[in-house]
Amino acid sequence: MIQVSAPAKIILFGEHAVVYGQAAIAVPISSLRAEAHAEFSRDKLSIIARDLDNKIIYFDGDDPLAETARLTLKKLNLKALQAKIIVQSNIPIASGLGSGAAISTVIIRAICGLTQNNLSNQEINKLVYEIEKIYHGTPSGIDNTVIVYEEAIYFVREQPIQHIANEKPLILLIGNTGKASLTKIAVGDVRKLFEFKPEHIKPVIEKIGWIAQSARQAMQNGDIQRLGQLMFDNHALLQQLTVSSPELDALVVAAKDASALGAKLSGGGRGGNMIALVTDDTKAQVKQALLGAGAVQVYETTIAKSDL
Repeated sequence: MIQVSAPAKIILFGEHAVVYGQAAIAVPISSLRAEAHAEFSRDKLSIIARDLDNKIIYFDGDDPLAETARLTLKKLNLKALQAKIIVQSNIPIASGLGSGAAISTVIIRAICGLTQNNLSNQEINKLVYEIEKIYHGTPSGIDNTVIVYEEAIYFVREQPIQHIANEKPLILLIGNTGKASLTKIAVGDVRKLFEFKPEHIKPVIEKIGWIAQSARQAMQNGDIQRLGQLMFDNHALLQQLTVSSPELDALVVAAKDASALGAKLSGGGRGGNMIALVTDDTKAQVKQALLGAGAVQVYETTIAKSDL
């Protein structure tokens, strides 16, 4: 039996602006993962989705998971495979945490494991990106990249991946609104705004990109106070893009009032998750504030100190 896994991800800075060529920063959430268990069978390739009431998706079906399998076999120059792949995940769906990209990643790696083929992370990343187009229409490419490589990255579309040196550990709380975040719709709505009012929206996009650049420098310098303020600034700009929501705004305000260093929505917006930068001393009170303000779940993750 083959067993593989992939992490969730969170965007620290740059969501939506990254679609327009601006920089973004994203990190993996290793405590939340998708997993796949695969073995050979006598029947045609099937994928059993534990989180979708054990739904069985066949290789020749009309489903993104089936398309993932088809693209992988095509890449490997294989016409068919008799196998069963069981996928499950503790990554909340439609919450901006990259659940779709993580599932695609483990399906590809499971098929590679069964067939004893080694695809590079670069090759896997390209395959997952093709599936991301089904989920999100015009994806930035950031979800698949940070999940496949499982490293904090500084990302600019169509430029080489850059890994980030982080001088001090960062403690993040992720507050889930419990409301689905439909990234494809939000991205499309921002596109309409951009086309209708470019003179107003383009400067906002560029400011978000500048914030991501500044945040990278703050991470490298270990300036977490500066990093926190940049998070608040980034959230205000995302509000101007109409991708926040009353639920997200309430959680950001609650985090700020409870002494979080910074807070902002993360991902597509209009629901999904927000993130708060905290310290060991403040994380408990910020968590309680988020739950009191309506968060249905609060996850904690630490971005470790790292060197280039």
